[in-house]
Parts: sequence; C-alpha cells; structure tokens
Amino acid sequence: MNFSKLKESRLRKKFEKTLETLPEITSISDKDIKTIGILTIDEISSTIDLQKEVEAIFGIRHSKIYSFKKFDKNDQISYKHFSEKDFNWGGSIIQPNIKVFLEQPFDLLIGFFENNNLYLEKAVLESKASLKVGISGVNAKLYSLEIAVKSSQISSFLKELRRYLNILKKSKN
Repeated sequence: MNFSKLKESRLRKKFEKTLETLPEITSISDKDIKTIGILTIDEISSTIDLQKEVEAIFGIRHSKIYSFKKFDKNDQISYKHFSEKDFNWGGSIIQPNIKVFLEQPFDLLIGFFENNNLYLEKAVLESKASLKVGISGVNAKLYSLEIAVKSSQISSFLKELRRYLNILKKSKN
C-alpha cells in the first residue's frame, strides 16, 4: 500500500474543504510593501536567484524564500526547503522553520510556481501575509492578484507585479 498517496489524498480533501470556507472577496491593506516572502519550487530557486531579482525590482533587502523539494532521505536538512514529510496526516505543518516563515506577517507573499502543488498551495493558504500574489492558473482562491506568465518569465512577472502595486499605491518606487 502506498501511504504517501493515501496521505496526499486525505490532505487534498481537507485543503479543498478549507478553500470552500474562504471569503470570496478579501480586502487589501493600505500599507506599503516593505517585507516580502517567496514560495516556489526547488527547480526554480536552484536555477534563478529569485530572491535577488525580487530585492532588485522592489528595492528592499532581506526578503525571505522557501522552496518545495520532493523528499529524499539522502538530502540534508535545509532551512530554505520543505517537503511533503513536513506535513502530518491532519494537514498541519510540523517542521518549525516553515511554520515560522508562514506565521510572519509579510506585506507581500509571492507564490512563484505555475503547476498545482498541494504542499505549496497549502503553504500559501496558511501564510499570514497581507497580500498574496501568484502565477495565474494555479488556484485563484489563494491569491489577491494573479499574473498570467510562465515561470521562466521572472522579469516580466516582477515588472507586471510592480506596475500593479504602483496602481494600488502599495509601492512608492
């Protein structure tokens, strides 16, 4: 029996149930963007210095990034990655580092992944960020703003995001 598939199925049902209870309309705070968190997949964060790109476009320092990486028992524990093993059968996050990341009240959370990923979507849902932005086509209920680009178009994504934030008067630059 494949317990990981059973666990994922159970988590998916619980995630969908939680999504149904979310309000249709969310309000956006008036605060300027000063703190940014990024959630992505390891394939992107290992090829592109996403954190550096975000900091350059928005003129901030010390943004934080966490990447989802498939569990491999041969990998060392990393404080920049999380995996499916960091979630228990009830859907709660058990790894303290990702928990701390998600509890930070970022002014902006960027969900930079273009394919559905239960664990990344769950992390975006659990985040205490005041504004959540992501690539369109993943899960519209998770984000306040979606931008239609491919994950290979990081600079286009960030330029569009900056433009929208200027329109919303959330960025002074």
